Amino acid sequence: MWWFGDFLFDFLTIWIIIDPITALPIFIAVTADCDQATRRRIAGFAPLIALAVLMFFIAAGQIIITAMGISLHAFEIAGGLILLLFAIDLVIGVGRPVATDGSGKTSALQRAIYPLAIPTLAGPGAMLTVILRTDNSRINILEQIHTEAAVALVLGITYLLMLSAGPLTRVIGTGGANVVKRVMGMILASYATTLILQGFARWLHLPPV
Repeated sequence: MWWFGDFLFDFLTIWIIIDPITALPIFIAVTADCDQATRRRIAGFAPLIALAVLMFFIAAGQIIITAMGISLHAFEIAGGLILLLFAIDLVIGVGRPVATDGSGKTSALQRAIYPLAIPTLAGPGAMLTVILRTDNSRINILEQIHTEAAVALVLGITYLLMLSAGPLTRVIGTGGANVVKRVMGMILASYATTLILQGFARWLHLPPV
């Protein structure tokens, strides 16, 4: 049963990094002006896109980052900057409106890609985690399969949580969703700033933030 303990470790690690509970209020904020059908499409698209991105990084992320000479600290700082831009848009709402084709399909896909799939679910932390947990020089094939299964399971649970957000959105209404949107923007801005500062601290060998 040693393999179960290894899988459980991977599952808990991926759960903490992806953090589906935090993704839920972001999903509510992003879909505040969407109908139920569009919310369901976004809830389906986002985990699938995040899964595809993380599986890509499992397969080729380490090779690409090493080949391009990209520092892991730079990767973390860049991810924090992208998340900070999204957080600012949530708080003050200066971003451009998401395009739509009239049926909501394009809008659903674009909102699912950004900001839900990237960088909320498949953020820099998740990308780096799956790269390190599938390092061919240290991790055997079975343990890599455990990591892949853990990623799929966490994102499956995320999908179910997003589906449950519909009734909550109806209860709090548009006004409540706007409040959640701005509060989450402030929290995300703080988290993004922490990512940036941590990246610089590790790069410059400063005390932990």
